[in-house]
Amino acid sequence: MGYSVGQVASFAGVTVRTLHHYDGIGLLCPSGRSHAGHRCYDDGDLDRLQQILFYRELGFPLDEVAALLDDPDADPREHLRRQHSLLTARIARLQEMAAAVEQAMEAKKMGINLTPEEKFEVFGDKDPEQYAEEAEQRWGDTAAFAESQRRAAGYTKDDWKRMQDEVADWGARYDALMTDGEQPTGERAMDMAEEHRQHITKWFYECTYEIHTGLGEMYVSDERFRAFYDATREGLAVHLRAAILANAARNS
Repeated sequence: MGYSVGQVASFAGVTVRTLHHYDGIGLLCPSGRSHAGHRCYDDGDLDRLQQILFYRELGFPLDEVAALLDDPDADPREHLRRQHSLLTARIARLQEMAAAVEQAMEAKKMGINLTPEEKFEVFGDKDPEQYAEEAEQRWGDTAAFAESQRRAAGYTKDDWKRMQDEVADWGARYDALMTDGEQPTGERAMDMAEEHRQHITKWFYECTYEIHTGLGEMYVSDERFRAFYDATREGLAVHLRAAILANAARNS
């Protein structure tokens, strides 16, 4: 018995677009087709998808996942042992981070106008104050930092949620843009980069094109920012940096 792409997407908690992408790059090709010609996955395909999602959760890029799974000498049990070891290490690290977040919330708010409970509700396991001290050291004497702090101090829980929704919507549309093969110098990509710049201006400070190009470089050079953008889609940070540069040149 085979499973349709929609059924598999529902089982695994991924999008149909993701499965189509995996098929397109040869990472997970359905073993059969229905009488109507639609993709049809079998149990072996589901096992492979589970392995893919394990490795993706652990931060492996897709090309490395493919190399691991396609190794003819690999033992399926070895995959599970490796993943168990990596997950155990991650759990220990997340527990340390959770303890640090709790300690930070007991300390000071750094301008975020939310209760500890609201912070967890809005940001989940990501602490909005995590890099606050570093940000103050790097940009504390700038007008942009002062303006950002002033605005953030007045935001409510609903404001932060609305901001996050805008970020999520932008990320989904940028993912679709890359799926369509749009180049960073294309009009759609540059328009999305401009929307990104205006989002910063709307919520935090006046983001000039010069500032925006500097941010684009940081999104690639700083592994934390790169991981944030690449969590939406592998390679998004690099693509966005190029789109930001093209947009700045377009508006110079």
